[in-house]
Amino acid sequence: MYKVHCLNNISKKGLDCFTNDYEIVDSIDEANVILVRSANMHDMELPDSVKCVARAGAGVNNIPLEALAEKGIPVFNTPGANANAVKELVLAGLLLSCRDIIGGCNWVRDNAEDENVGKSAEKAKKAFAGGEILGKTLGVVGLGAIGRLVVESAEALGMNCVGYDPFLNQEKAKEISEKLLFTEDLNELLSKSDFVTIHVPATAETSGMINADAISNMKDGVVFLNFSRDKLVNDKDMAQALESGKVAKYVTDFANPAVVKMTNTIVIPHLGASTAEAEDNCAKMAAEEVMAYLERDEKIHCVNMK
Repeated sequence: MYKVHCLNNISKKGLDCFTNDYEIVDSIDEANVILVRSANMHDMELPDSVKCVARAGAGVNNIPLEALAEKGIPVFNTPGANANAVKELVLAGLLLSCRDIIGGCNWVRDNAEDENVGKSAEKAKKAFAGGEILGKTLGVVGLGAIGRLVVESAEALGMNCVGYDPFLNQEKAKEISEKLLFTEDLNELLSKSDFVTIHVPATAETSGMINADAISNMKDGVVFLNFSRDKLVNDKDMAQALESGKVAKYVTDFANPAVVKMTNTIVIPHLGASTAEAEDNCAKMAAEEVMAYLERDEKIHCVNMK
């Protein structure tokens, strides 16, 4: 009997995937399996009984990968399981960035006591006018599970898409969309795009990649969307770009002390994968990966060992 401990709330639909050979336990001290979402594991001392760790999500920054590998403990993640949820929030971010829906809704709430609020709104609404995404160009940095879905949906909404991914070539990019303009030059993408959305992992190489130099290659008045990791963007450089108007709007799913003080931002409280469907999908995949490893020694989506 394998014993499974959850560091975070894990979808019941995922836990129900475990066979009768697995038991969910409250104490980590007897665990053979650790399931985690966002809990920080870097300072945790895991018991010797732990055989594997599964992250119900794609990012693994909260897990000490090398330290666990040295102990022979594989870590699994669930890439793509929450891709649709993130994609839909990216689309919401696109629309919120060019239509001042938030400002308009706040105005209505602030004028809730006005008996003639409907008539007053007709006069006030010009302050919340915006633009449309139809015919605009969206630059998609990173064409993995999320990026390719963003391309598909943006094109369906009438946008033109430019894609960049250092791990793809023209031939592979055509498999995503025949209409996608693929470039091997990030600066070319930045210079062509009215909107830019980034979908790459946070690594030593990508940390701070959206800095003053990158921003200087963007169109004046560009909208930048970040639903990947806050570390990808240099906060100081982005704040200056927003103040100058070089970047018209910064939409991010990551609140931090710097970004919440920036002008012309839409800051979302990390809701990218926060749907019931995404949580179910991630938990199911994590459970399946654990069983594949413990029962058949298969390392599916293992991120720290071969």
